[in-house]
Amino acid sequence: MSKTNSPIGPVPDRKQPFSTQGVSGFIEWLVVQGIATQPMVDQAIEWKRTHDGQDKRLLFQILYEECGAKREQVLQAFAKYYSFKTFEFEELNLTSDKFQFIKRMLDTLPQHFKELATKHRILPLQVTDNDPQKLYVGTPEPTSAALHVVARAFPYPKYEVCYIALNTYDEIYRQMTLDQQGRPGDEGFGFMEDDSERALLELDEEILKGHLGEVIDNILGDAVRLNASDVHIIPKASRKSEIYFRIDGRLTLWRTIDDVRTDAISAVVKDIAKGTDRFERNMAQDGFAQRITDNKVTRFRLSIIPIWGRELKVKFESIVIRVLVDPEDSMTLENIGFQPYALARFKKAIEKPTGLIVLTGPTGSGKSTTLLVALRAVMNPSLNILTVEDPVEYLIDGARQVKLNPKLDFEGALRAILRHDPDIVMVGEMRDRITADMAVKLANTGHLTFSTVHTNDAVGVIARLYKMDIEPFLLAYAINIIVAQRLIRKLCERCKAVDKDILPISYEKVGFPKDEIEKTTFYRPVGCIHCVNGYKGRKAIHEVLYFTKEVRKLIMEAGNSINEEEIRKLAASQGMKTLREAGLDFVRDGTTTLEEIASVTADDNL
Repeated sequence: MSKTNSPIGPVPDRKQPFSTQGVSGFIEWLVVQGIATQPMVDQAIEWKRTHDGQDKRLLFQILYEECGAKREQVLQAFAKYYSFKTFEFEELNLTSDKFQFIKRMLDTLPQHFKELATKHRILPLQVTDNDPQKLYVGTPEPTSAALHVVARAFPYPKYEVCYIALNTYDEIYRQMTLDQQGRPGDEGFGFMEDDSERALLELDEEILKGHLGEVIDNILGDAVRLNASDVHIIPKASRKSEIYFRIDGRLTLWRTIDDVRTDAISAVVKDIAKGTDRFERNMAQDGFAQRITDNKVTRFRLSIIPIWGRELKVKFESIVIRVLVDPEDSMTLENIGFQPYALARFKKAIEKPTGLIVLTGPTGSGKSTTLLVALRAVMNPSLNILTVEDPVEYLIDGARQVKLNPKLDFEGALRAILRHDPDIVMVGEMRDRITADMAVKLANTGHLTFSTVHTNDAVGVIARLYKMDIEPFLLAYAINIIVAQRLIRKLCERCKAVDKDILPISYEKVGFPKDEIEKTTFYRPVGCIHCVNGYKGRKAIHEVLYFTKEVRKLIMEAGNSINEEEIRKLAASQGMKTLREAGLDFVRDGTTTLEEIASVTADDNL
């Protein structure tokens, strides 16, 4: 029987196939019925326009996935509008034999189709009363692309897709689980482990009760507006989670969510991301999501790992969400922190038609941003610019970006790029001998090449590449420049105050000239509503090793090891400032504090 007591209003007296042309009428009907608002529709249209055909979802799907419409209401309306047969749980009149039929049908599927059925919530409900060759296939997701693929895999020549609400699907699953209890050796087909997870129905009720969709959406919006680089969701107990924002490089507790199950929070975060499975709790997962905040698209990269907790019955998961906001167009080489000598050398290096540009520093030191700004500086329509990255963090207009995957590794991508007629190549990171060797060869064969390495300072890159078995003569003539970088927090201009209680010996220990201490005005953080503990925003400091003839000669003469100290002394005599020396210049002009410079240049060799 079809459902007759739907709260949704009257449907136009027609039957029509689901088509792109019919969607506009359906969207209008959603607004008339109050299921969606006109601002929601406008936001969905803007989303489609912004993504310029790259997002293949239909407007009504974007309404509930991105714009705040209630998913269940939209899909229920979809089923009614397009005349899907709809069943309530009671109408199915499911008995133990019928539960066994559903399970048996699922068990007949090949493993791949069974996994699709589980993932997309597809159930073989029953055979129609008047046609024994026709199977009713029910799902709460009637728009799923996998629906007809799975339906055709069942051993029936005909089928009809039916809509069942999510709570009906959950109740079928719950009843089936109960029906299977006590049968040794029968593991059922459930999504979750019975000894460690609550029923799906309870989980979804928890999500609805806590309005978790809105909560997570608000958290991501706050992170974007506060320029947070990362969001950390840390479970502290079965019903307590702490949310931290990394702002200007420091983790700050943003809010605590009490009285909501941590697995419900994890489920909502996984649901908004691509590439994650809400029912997987035992392995690390990586995902990707994007949303519109203040009319601007923001991307998010998710990392989820299982962690140990005090409550052994609960499986905790730590979630870190990287906020990927493209650097503003106003960000240039002149305003990201390069000092005059470093800026002149860096510009000279990237303006050459060939050679290797290397940035080094720890994770989170702004290397990717500097590379992007450098690419913008040399970019023009006459150049073919290719990047190889894993993952792709920023979308670069004017470049073709290659994303690595299980079938395309660094070596394969770089070899393919050589045949792709490049002028400029960016290699995300030289991780091993193969990638380093390829990057050096690209630089030596007429390409301007950008890449990164993880070392403490600029000179350390030469030793690192040498230890990767890159020949000294290749290093000497392939590399144009090496830039070591760190990010320092800037003092808030609204509240910083003159520091009158300095200890001169502290400044001397970090390299501040004694005769300058009395002449310099130093500032300290105060804190106000516009900043975080007296700091607001960050700036880069750089150590720039430009490859002059003398530097190349020293490297060429290397024997069994690279003499880092000799190279460091030579570069210093030619004008190179260490990271700490560059940082102290920002202490002099009141941009930051001595404590900040000392903390980020702890490995400086001074």
